[in-house]
Amino acid sequence: MRVSVTAAAVTGALALSALAVPVSQAAPAERPVIKKVVVNGGKPIVVGTRSRQKIAVSVTASSPSGIADAYVFLWHGHIDEVDAVLGQDRARGACTVAPGDPTTSTCKATITIDPRSSLGRNSLAGTWQAAGGAVAATGDQNDESVDETAVPVRLQRFSKLTVNASPEPVSKGRTLTVTGKLTRANWETFTYRGYSKQPVRLQFRKKGATTYTTVRTVTSSSTGTLKATVKAAADGYWRYSFAGTSTTPAVSAPGDYVDVKITGKS
Repeated sequence: MRVSVTAAAVTGALALSALAVPVSQAAPAERPVIKKVVVNGGKPIVVGTRSRQKIAVSVTASSPSGIADAYVFLWHGHIDEVDAVLGQDRARGACTVAPGDPTTSTCKATITIDPRSSLGRNSLAGTWQAAGGAVAATGDQNDESVDETAVPVRLQRFSKLTVNASPEPVSKGRTLTVTGKLTRANWETFTYRGYSKQPVRLQFRKKGATTYTTVRTVTSSSTGTLKATVKAAADGYWRYSFAGTSTTPAVSAPGDYVDVKITGKS
């Protein structure tokens, strides 16, 4: 993808136009070179149903005359069929010249994602692209560039996981039932709904130990519920742990402590 945009076009829906203008329409003498685009520190962006997420973005670019401005916008879909765009909170970023190199600057900004106004479809979870643009310090608006190899960014639906082990306390050797539920944000109803048919690990941490050991893997039901039975052998903590998917982050439930009693002793 090679496109040319104006700085004002990277906020909101106007960024759509940036994806449709070929570079060949402008012939700048000092087109900037995009060296690096970073979104959310390189980590996936996780969004729930209510809270706004303010995402840090930055562009490092260079030009013989220096960099006047740089910006980032996120887009989802195919270059020919873009179905969602997220732009910076402000059109201009805060640029800092690299020490000892006046031709290179890193410009930082933020993109705020409000699930109720920015998303609205569960199909938007997954891989987005981050396009970084820069403007050379020549005073000519044509002297600008957008990174032609957009950086992939993962946007995920926030997940929750619960656990309950019972009965508590339990006699050694008796059956312990461990239940729980895996849910994730639904951007269409703005509620949390069960995540079905997902492998979730049942784990145990013996009292005094520091790490959990996987006992077995349980598949979540059509409503996201989990259930497993085990023999009570020792005092310790039980939890469920989900490894995550491309659209949903990993999550582990807080450990539920179970006191195992030896028959005949208090």
